Amino acid sequence: MKKFGLYVLGFKGYRCLQVLISKFGADCIGFVVGARDRNITEDHFESIKKLCFDNCIVFKEKSKPRGINTDVEFAIGWRWLISDLNNLIVFHDSLLPKFRGFAPLVNALIEGTDEIGVTALKATEHYDAGDILAQKKTIIGYPKKIIDAIEDVSELYAELLLEICEKVICGQELDFYRQVESEASYSLWRDELDYKINWSREASYIARFINAVGEPYKGAQTTINGNTVRIYESLVVDDVKIEDRLEHIGKVIFMNSGLPTVVCGEGLLQLTCIVNNQGESLLGKIPFRTRFGL
Repeated sequence: MKKFGLYVLGFKGYRCLQVLISKFGADCIGFVVGARDRNITEDHFESIKKLCFDNCIVFKEKSKPRGINTDVEFAIGWRWLISDLNNLIVFHDSLLPKFRGFAPLVNALIEGTDEIGVTALKATEHYDAGDILAQKKTIIGYPKKIIDAIEDVSELYAELLLEICEKVICGQELDFYRQVESEASYSLWRDELDYKINWSREASYIARFINAVGEPYKGAQTTINGNTVRIYESLVVDDVKIEDRLEHIGKVIFMNSGLPTVVCGEGLLQLTCIVNNQGESLLGKIPFRTRFGL
């Protein structure tokens, strides 16, 4: 029997493990390596671990178990270095060669791309530059929250994983093709500073940004009188002519039923979910004369 090794993280990894067991049985899995992700509210680590335990699958945290031979190994949602690149196929949530690198799905939603997808590629020393095995994509519309996009992409991951594993089990050749380097773009890593809202951007961009860094991530960040607050939902509203707009970016221009409308570099954005660091809603508690920090 063919054996597969899996490095899995988050909901994408959990979903792939689920469908692989359901389709081909747990005996096809030689090992699973999982990890915790402190940067999201639900990392599915315990769910992955329990699924392995319930199906008698060897499970390790962050390190590959010794003495287990596999035919093909997969890195799904994985964010750490894997030293053994032999027979390793990486799943990356973009349509390579676009969005190589980090947080590709988040950055794609911020940019406003009309399709998202996943690429299965050969692992190399240079990140996301290996030969491509297969891709899947889906068309999306906006507004689009990151949690919904993760679910969409996770199903593409699962479909692609089953197709590849079926080929391996049936003894079929895995055909790879080179990426077109001239079409490559790079998606950079994001840290705490990248959660900050830049109110000088256009309202539609900020609305996409808010949706792209929301649950399961920390949420878009801004300040009121120096105090950090999080914005989780917003709505682009009709713009009005503002005298000397550049001097008033970030200010509240209208207050409707406790919902502040903020002046952006271009357009207006109504904020419909604002919380403080304790998670308490600030709607109805924000003064009209408020300037949100850049």
